[in-house]
Amino acid sequence: MKKSSIITLLVIGLVLALFLTPLGYHSKVWLNQIFSFSPDIVETGNRKTLANYDWELKDANWNFFSFEKSKGKVVFINFWASWRLPCAAELKGIQALYDDYGDRVDFYLITNEERPPVEEFMLQKKFTFPVTYLIIGSPSPVETEPVPSSYIIDKKGNIAVRADDISNWDTKAIRVLLDDLLTQ
Repeated sequence: MKKSSIITLLVIGLVLALFLTPLGYHSKVWLNQIFSFSPDIVETGNRKTLANYDWELKDANWNFFSFEKSKGKVVFINFWASWRLPCAAELKGIQALYDDYGDRVDFYLITNEERPPVEEFMLQKKFTFPVTYLIIGSPSPVETEPVPSSYIIDKKGNIAVRADDISNWDTKAIRVLLDDLLTQ
């Protein structure tokens, strides 16, 4: 067999492995993580303010609650889905933020999925952040699309970060921002 044929077969094997095996899933998550960057922070004078906190959601136990409980607090919101590869890639960084700031920042990791696949995903990935369930049709003070998308909101209701698509949340810039927002 020629050397070029062997190389061609190896490349085909690698491509098939990336698309047809669990190795492929993990490789794609890893590649998404490598090519994600810290989200842009909105300049203080350019921050939009939430119109209101009137938003009904469900907690992990499927109990209704109002977003109003986060008024006057620093809030992190992320819209995600367990089946979306970019979401899986950014949730590791969000988990790191939650581990360090979960007692001082209100975290809303919001999905519109049913509970069983979300609970299975959370167990499989060993995520401990709180899951919040979106009530379809309930008015929201922020855009709920695309997925993933995220917000960091200061104590006065100003949007300090608005990120569409995958972002790296476990960065020095985001940690400095959260520290600053918590002291204001």
